[in-house]
Amino acid sequence: MPDLPTRRLDIDALRMLRAIRQHGGLTRAAGALGLTQSAVSHKVKRLETSLGCDLLSRRSGAPVFTAAGEELLDYAGRILGLHDEALLSLTRTDLAGRILLGLTEDTTCSDLARILGRFRRLHPQVTVRTRVRMSLVLRAMLERGEIDAAIVQVFAHEVRPADAVLFREGLHWVKSPGLALPGDGTIPFLSFDDQCFYRRWALDIGQDGGAVLETVFECASAAGIVAAVGAGLGVALLSDRHLRPEMEVIRDRLPDPPALAYVVRRARKARNPALDSLIAEIEAEISRYGGLSLAV
Repeated sequence: MPDLPTRRLDIDALRMLRAIRQHGGLTRAAGALGLTQSAVSHKVKRLETSLGCDLLSRRSGAPVFTAAGEELLDYAGRILGLHDEALLSLTRTDLAGRILLGLTEDTTCSDLARILGRFRRLHPQVTVRTRVRMSLVLRAMLERGEIDAAIVQVFAHEVRPADAVLFREGLHWVKSPGLALPGDGTIPFLSFDDQCFYRRWALDIGQDGGAVLETVFECASAAGIVAAVGAGLGVALLSDRHLRPEMEVIRDRLPDPPALAYVVRRARKARNPALDSLIAEIEAEISRYGGLSLAV
């Protein structure tokens, strides 16, 4: 490639590609970033012109990224990680302290894990200890002051002004297309365990709405609930990330579930400079991409 020295990978354009992957399309990425669709499209088009290849597929029904786009995304993650780490390393201080952090299982293998790894390398004198629990358990631990902060899932209307929102998604009633719901009587319900706030909402609101749910399957993992839905064992509440093409979303008979949000929430107590720094880095990452990616 004779003109290689004249070519450049624009950092902002790589961030745009990451945001498009994270939000599932150019339009949603632009909305999450607070930009116009044309601004994002222009930035990506300039990168495509510079590289001499298409990165996004413009054909209806095709995957969002071309093969070249998928290949560049792999490099983009590494480039952006090193770029941001280099900038942070030049401004790091002798930060020291201890953070007790709560995580849900699906945030342990997400963008957040990458941020925590980078934070540890940049601030070796800060000890971060994590506890992985369900959201309701973590919220109770926060109230008791047993942890400094937690990444928890809440209903969207429960987001507090001081929360940093990582990700928003919908919640849906789903079933197998082959499962016929009874015209009256009880509806078989596939439930997470009793520490799940989906379950508590379903049993409380479901009864108020006239639908009687009978728990026929209980499992702590999303994978187990997804499998049970596929087997036609009953209805379940699942978030956007866990929907599958073979599932049927139920749009009647049951009350509309509220939207969800993943947030960073801190305990109500004295300031912790190390925690302030970590939350600032998470918020900076959110502003770059319009949110963080979570595990599926």
